[in-house]
Amino acid sequence: MDSGYYAAMTGLVARMQALDTAAANLANAQTPGYRAEREYFRSVLLGPDALDSQLGQTVNNYGLLGGDRLSMAQGALQQTGNPLDLAVEGEGFFQVQTPNGLRYTRDGGFHRAQNGQLVTAAGEPVLSTAGQAIAVPPGEVTVGANGVLSVAGGVVATVGLFAFPPGAQLTPEGANRYVAPEGIAPMPANNATVHQGAIEAANQDVIQGSLDLIVMQRQAEMMQKALTIFHTEFNKTATEDLPRV
Repeated sequence: MDSGYYAAMTGLVARMQALDTAAANLANAQTPGYRAEREYFRSVLLGPDALDSQLGQTVNNYGLLGGDRLSMAQGALQQTGNPLDLAVEGEGFFQVQTPNGLRYTRDGGFHRAQNGQLVTAAGEPVLSTAGQAIAVPPGEVTVGANGVLSVAGGVVATVGLFAFPPGAQLTPEGANRYVAPEGIAPMPANNATVHQGAIEAANQDVIQGSLDLIVMQRQAEMMQKALTIFHTEFNKTATEDLPRV
């Protein structure tokens, strides 16, 4: 069988998966703290026996999407004027307590709940560096670049910013919150600056996201057309050439 068929097949599968990713990125381009996902490639066949046959070797000459990885590129900082809105510049995630456990987010659209706690838009407590909920007394709030939260000049707590070892992949949960890898403990983010009165936009540009989506669609159409051509040629061979043998 012509190896071009395998190239077209893996290309179509890869482009269809990439198309889903591009669509999700574009849909969340206006979501604060959203981390865009970028595809990576792997061999089509996996396992110790993948290269034992000529067919396996041929198929594995062409890459297939192995999945998506979060892009940790910086998003634009947007001023809001709300003293409890916090944006992170650099590495790190805010840690929040949810009914399902600890979660991590770059969405710093916070407010003071009725019980005085610093919470997310969903009402989930934002945790300090000590892993405790932060009680914000009434008064003028100031948050330093190091995350130290003060009210009327008195230090209340330090907003927790946590990072993960290089290569650790967080699992998306919803639009802009993430689950830590199993068995990997977060560590304090040392290369981060907190900006008060601002939030971080998604790190996916709308224009670039639209272009990516169009490119993926066209590439998928090209691969589909190529498969159609190969299929037609195979049918011709089977009906016209093989009977002569």
